[in-house]
Amino acid sequence: MKQMMICGVDEAGRGPVLGPMVVAAVMVDDDSELRMMNVRDSKKLTPSSRERLAVKIREIASIEIAVIPAEEIDEKRGRISLNEFEACVFASLIDRLSPQEAYVDAADVDVNRFRFWIKKRLSCNPQITCCHRADDKYPVVSAASIIAKTVRDQFIVEIQREMGVPIGSGYASDPTTILFLESWLREKGDFPPHTRRSWKTAKRAETLAKNSRLTDWSADK
Repeated sequence: MKQMMICGVDEAGRGPVLGPMVVAAVMVDDDSELRMMNVRDSKKLTPSSRERLAVKIREIASIEIAVIPAEEIDEKRGRISLNEFEACVFASLIDRLSPQEAYVDAADVDVNRFRFWIKKRLSCNPQITCCHRADDKYPVVSAASIIAKTVRDQFIVEIQREMGVPIGSGYASDPTTILFLESWLREKGDFPPHTRRSWKTAKRAETLAKNSRLTDWSADK
């Protein structure tokens, strides 16, 4: 009898102004080991717990990952919505694994629409369960959430090393991130690498930096 392979798909870094979005798909033959690990939504775990669980998940699961840089997100958003683009990436990872069942965390307010966007791009034909807060409901989606988050965190560490100064988490709610953006814009006159230029947060930072430069110029006069 053929094993029933199930996979979960989730993302990390959908909303930040800095850094990539990471989508992960995790496939297992059943979720019993994931339940024993007590996997949860990555946002409810400490960084050390996420790292520990990510190692264990990689030992028992088949995993596919997509890393979408800021530049690609900006480019795609010029043609389709972020929600539909995310559905495209979800579908590509599900196709790579070709499970019998797929559980996905719906990025769109309309669950049926998000499921439709995924299904119309699939070459395989799994049963798809699509819902909000799937990372709280299904261990296989929790596992995908953990993998995606740990991979994105690694990218943020690398970006900070590249920039040479603290950049924070990349989220608009992080004062360190906003300070980094505004300081870089005032000094360099352009966005730092890895910035989602189409984000409102980026546009606000650019406006503030330009106004600051004009004020400094006027004061010098």
